[in-house]
Amino acid sequence: MNIERSYELAQERYAELGVSTADALSQLSRIAVSIHCWQGDDVGGFEGAGEQLGGGLAVTGNYPGKARTATELRADFEKALSLIPGRHRFNLHASYAETSGKKVERDALTAKHFEGWIHWAKSLGIGLDFNQTYFAHAKAADGFTLTHTDKGIRQFWIEHGIRCREIGEAIGKALGKTCLTNLWIPDGMKDTPADRKGPRERLVESLDAIFKKQLDRKYNVDSVEPKLFGIGSESYVPGSHEFYIGYAITRKILLTIDSGHYHPTEGVADKISAVLQYLPEIALHISRGVRWDSDHVVTLSDELQAIGQELVWGDYLGRVRIGLDYFDASINRIAAWVIGARNVLKALLVAMLAPTQKLRQLEMDGDYTSRLALMEEVKTMPLCAVWDCFCTQKNVPMGEKWLADVKKHEHDALAKRQ
Repeated sequence: MNIERSYELAQERYAELGVSTADALSQLSRIAVSIHCWQGDDVGGFEGAGEQLGGGLAVTGNYPGKARTATELRADFEKALSLIPGRHRFNLHASYAETSGKKVERDALTAKHFEGWIHWAKSLGIGLDFNQTYFAHAKAADGFTLTHTDKGIRQFWIEHGIRCREIGEAIGKALGKTCLTNLWIPDGMKDTPADRKGPRERLVESLDAIFKKQLDRKYNVDSVEPKLFGIGSESYVPGSHEFYIGYAITRKILLTIDSGHYHPTEGVADKISAVLQYLPEIALHISRGVRWDSDHVVTLSDELQAIGQELVWGDYLGRVRIGLDYFDASINRIAAWVIGARNVLKALLVAMLAPTQKLRQLEMDGDYTSRLALMEEVKTMPLCAVWDCFCTQKNVPMGEKWLADVKKHEHDALAKRQ
C-alpha cells in the first residue's frame, strides 16, 4: 500500500509538469538491454585455449565464485536476470564456444559450437548478440590481427570474422530475433609508428573480405567498434573513431560507440545525435572508465544520465541497440551485472520522466533561464517512487532488496566453487 500511495503522489507531481508516468513505464518496458557474458567469468571464455587475456584487456580482483563452466555462467546470469526489471538479451563472445573439450580454432568455429547457448536463450525467450574475439590467442600475441603484416595471420582472422557473422545469422534464425554481431580488434602500437597509413589500408582490405558476403539483416546485423587507445597501444590505434565512422557509413553497417573508448573528458552522449544524422542505426556499449578505459561497473553518473537523455529526448531508442561492457572481479559478479543494468534503466527512466516538450519550448523561446531552472528542479522529482512501481510491476525486488537474493546465491552456489 505504501508503494502504491507513493506512486500515486509521484504520478500527480509529474502530471503537474505534463509528464505521464504510465507512458514512461510503458516505454521503459519495451527496452531490451544486451547484457554481456564476460562480466560473469572475467572474460575467460570456455574454448580452453589457455592464452593470456592480452589485447589491452585486464581484469583486476579475485572475488570468489567465478563461473568456471557455461552451465555455471548461465545459472549466474539467470539469477541476475531475475533481479533486473524487464526482458533483456545476452551478449556472447566467440571465445565462449562449447567444444566438448576439443580444440577448435577460431577460424573453424560454427553455429554448432553455440547450440547450448541457443537452446538456453530459446528456453528463456531472450535474444542473443555476438562478438568476434581477436584477443587471448597466439596469433594475436604481438598485438596485431586484421592489420598484421603477415598475410597468413591476417587471413586467419579474416576467416574468424566470416565464421562469426555466419554464427550470428544462425543465432538470429534459430531464435527469431535479430543478432548483432560486433567487431573490435586490439591492434595498435605502444610507441609512435613510422607508418600510420599501412595498417589502416590493410584493415580496410581485411574488413571488406569479412563483410563481402551479404547476410539477411532480419537475422544478423554487423557493427564495427572503434577505440582511442589500449594497454600496449597507447600511441596508435588504426581502428579509431574516425576510421570506423567512415567505414560504417560507406559500407552501410552499424557503428558501435563504447562510452569507455574515448578521452576521459569526452562524453559520448553528444556523439549519438551526430552520427545518427548519417547512419540509420548504431550500437552502444555502456561502460564506466576511471581515468582510462578501465571498464568499471556502470553507476548512475552524470554521463550515464546524459546518454539516457540523448536516447530518449532525441527519440533514438528505436535506432540504438543498447548493451553493457565492463568486467569487475573485485565484487560479486552477479551484483555487478544487476547494478549496471538497473542503473541504465534508471537513467532512461529519468529521461522519460522529464518535461521535454516544456523544456524544448523554453529553448525555442530563448528563455534559457527557465530552461536551466526547470532542468535542475526535475533532478529532485520523486523518481524512486516510479522506479519502485516499475520493479513491482516486473516482479523483481525494489530498492536494495535484490542484494539479499545475490547474497543467498553466493552462499548456496558461489561459495562452493573452488
